[in-house]
Amino acid sequence: MNIAIVGAGLVGRVLALNLLKDGHTLTLFEKDTREGVHSAGFTAAGMLAPFAELETAESVIFDLGKRSMELWKPLLRDAGVYDGLQREGTIITAHPQDMPELEHFITSLRNKVDEAKDIELLNSRELSMIEPELGHHTQAFYLKDEGQVDSQRFIAFSTNYLDSMAKVTWREHTLVDKIESGKVFVDGKEESFDWVFDARGLGAKEYFSDLRGVRGEVIWLESNDIHITRPTRLLHPRYKIYIVPRENGCEGIELEYCKDCKIAQTTGSKRYIIGASEIESEDSSDISVRSMLELLSAVFTVHPNFGEARVVNTETNCRPAFRDNLPRIENSKGLTRINGLYRHGYLLAPAIVEKALNEGIRKI
Repeated sequence: MNIAIVGAGLVGRVLALNLLKDGHTLTLFEKDTREGVHSAGFTAAGMLAPFAELETAESVIFDLGKRSMELWKPLLRDAGVYDGLQREGTIITAHPQDMPELEHFITSLRNKVDEAKDIELLNSRELSMIEPELGHHTQAFYLKDEGQVDSQRFIAFSTNYLDSMAKVTWREHTLVDKIESGKVFVDGKEESFDWVFDARGLGAKEYFSDLRGVRGEVIWLESNDIHITRPTRLLHPRYKIYIVPRENGCEGIELEYCKDCKIAQTTGSKRYIIGASEIESEDSSDISVRSMLELLSAVFTVHPNFGEARVVNTETNCRPAFRDNLPRIENSKGLTRINGLYRHGYLLAPAIVEKALNEGIRKI
């Protein structure tokens, strides 16, 4: 089939990888550059944390998340990312005065799914055995089945892969006016396809009246003196920050965005993505002073050496969400719409795309 994918962010790329395996010919419409560096999928830390998200999410997020964790390895392999998946678990801790908050958090998880009953409580000695530099924390929970996708590497390598495919045509810097079954409208002109996928995120507000943006801000830090190896969360009554280590930085990435040194990594240093604020706003301007202070002060309490780390980049983006914060799939003949992955983009995208394809185009 001749297929259009409108929106080449995270969902659009996961769609493209799946549809290419099915033998289809693709046209990718993207309002920005094909490199994807302005997408929410590039900004995201890429955490695969179905248990950690359960406190405020529905059980369907947990089920889809577990499925996505099975699907990510072959997806990354298809895109040429052989070192972009980590499944060594997540550490969740809190300040001593906030331990009741941590206990409540874990109790709520255990009440929602049976699998959460196996979450381990580590004392300082046990924590030191798996994360030596976090041993000064008195207690932490270890969610051993969680992990992360290197989101920046996925976006970069998938760009290179899609560029190399003869069955892929890019239409970057192209703003789509409207989408209908089998039709894409650009500058008032109609273009016909066998099937159209709407993966525009917030760009689809002309169709979804209840779609909203949720602002998220992250900070990239580099240090030679910190060696945390797993995603780590700090619970606090006001915010829940995460620290996500990035082993490889921009190694192997050949995009122009990397060549301007914005994400070039200092030799011998280790990069950490710190995030993320969650603000009901569609403002995607630079990070606020309040968020910067809160995130940096919190991460300093996790490991004092973050006080000497270097801020090498900040990223801000708006994640698409519906009122119930659940993803939505709409299938009709010749048209599939996928939206509302909220803050669960990497956790949900592979499973949501699989579900959308199986209920739509693969049924014909």
